[in-house]
Amino acid sequence: MYFICGIMLVLLPFTSGETFTKGSDEFAFASYYQNNMVLQMEPYRAVIWGYGTIGATVNISLIQDVYSTKVRAGPTGKGVWSVTLNSHAAGGPFMIQGVQDYYGMLHWILLKGVLFGDVWVCGGQSNMQFTVSMLEDPAKEVELASKYPDIRLLTVAELISQEPEYDIERLELAWSLPSKESLNGGTWSHFSAVCWIYGRHLFDALQVPIGLVASSYGGTAVEAWSSPQALKECGLEGNNKIRFNDRNSNSVLWNAMIHPLLNMTIKGTIWYQGEQNFHYHNAEYACSFPAMIKDWRKNWYEGTGGQTHREFPFGFVQLSTVNSTDDGSFSLIRWHQTANIGYAPNVKMPNTFMAVAMDLSDNESPFGSIHPRDKDDVAKRLVVGALNVGYGRKVEFQGPFPESVIETANNHLLVTYPSKERIIVKERGSFQVCCTSPCNISEPSPSPSWLWTPIVSHDLYSITLDCVGATKKAESRKCSDARQALTPCPFKQCSVYNDCDLPAPPFVIPINGK
Repeated sequence: MYFICGIMLVLLPFTSGETFTKGSDEFAFASYYQNNMVLQMEPYRAVIWGYGTIGATVNISLIQDVYSTKVRAGPTGKGVWSVTLNSHAAGGPFMIQGVQDYYGMLHWILLKGVLFGDVWVCGGQSNMQFTVSMLEDPAKEVELASKYPDIRLLTVAELISQEPEYDIERLELAWSLPSKESLNGGTWSHFSAVCWIYGRHLFDALQVPIGLVASSYGGTAVEAWSSPQALKECGLEGNNKIRFNDRNSNSVLWNAMIHPLLNMTIKGTIWYQGEQNFHYHNAEYACSFPAMIKDWRKNWYEGTGGQTHREFPFGFVQLSTVNSTDDGSFSLIRWHQTANIGYAPNVKMPNTFMAVAMDLSDNESPFGSIHPRDKDDVAKRLVVGALNVGYGRKVEFQGPFPESVIETANNHLLVTYPSKERIIVKERGSFQVCCTSPCNISEPSPSPSWLWTPIVSHDLYSITLDCVGATKKAESRKCSDARQALTPCPFKQCSVYNDCDLPAPPFVIPINGK
């Protein structure tokens, strides 16, 4: 404590390891504004907020800019303040100083080592939570850590709340540079493998600082991550049948692990979830997942005063395979992940991108086949989607998706792909036709309704299927629909890829465009 010209000055440096009472009258930054963090760069403007004494004046300084605001009563009645910085180009490190003036009593706080770059939130359940230490070769990623000082990592702890929270109650990993300690926290403890590898490849492509905020919780349904408004859109707001654990109650993860982040300007999100919904509200997932995306965007846009893009890029992983009896529920979830369209982005899910993981099975995973260890290919496929959808780069980011399936002579079907696609056929046995009415798209194989139609020939833009055997089994009934890749395939050996080695997503298409 010092006295300067009769004014009492209290210096309270805030470091990333320091704790404080959330929502107290102490002058402080909110929990996730810390040393070594990344703030969102131009063209967007970063929002910074924190706590103070109601009625006090707060001045935030960054380089030559000074932002002045008043401390007001926040949602819980405690004093809060907020400023929106001018847009900044990628770079740093910078110091951000805060001074609170309450009737001549000055308190000072400081952030050090702050970078401006792109901030991505990584959300979902256990395959997103799956940590670097659980990879087949974690030492490789740890060895790379020192090469990426401009990537910064933050992990939100596993939290639930019955009401929306306005700050993070607890962080598992404070903002950190990549290191052995920050990356390799242990099994199911910081840091997310998909999130880290995604950030690493994204940095390689962009050469700007990347902030990664991991907020995931294993064994959780999409309903727990959705606001009441999003659930209401799909008729799920009062329909919560999960009672075996608290983390799957409606909106509890939204309240505790997403809502507090809404004041932080971000570039986009990536998402890996769906396994928990394979038997819980499976049919509704085609509504609930797009509704959650739409709702997150709306709330982030409003929470940052319009500084987060109202249609920010949202990437997701289409589920991999599981080595157990599948009654069709996993296949159906994959289909519902695309709002029953088959690819992304689409009219119901604009500005999204999808990483197909059907061909990344790992039956030998010590964490169960539902947790494949190959997160590198998942992350790479997400990155090419982000570069195209989020950054406007003309890179191929989707596997081949047919334009049409047409019946030809001699009981053949011609599957035609867009002329820009150059298809590569690796396996000949994943196509089927349905000759019953109605067709159940998720019915598992083998199936009396879905009959195998092997590939007899192919070129760079089309595949010809032989339906002779199928029509004989169908007893001359008309076959109405064709599907592909709804069933698991060996590692990187699904039927169809493009020349960028991206696998075709599952599809169901009417024959002859009916």
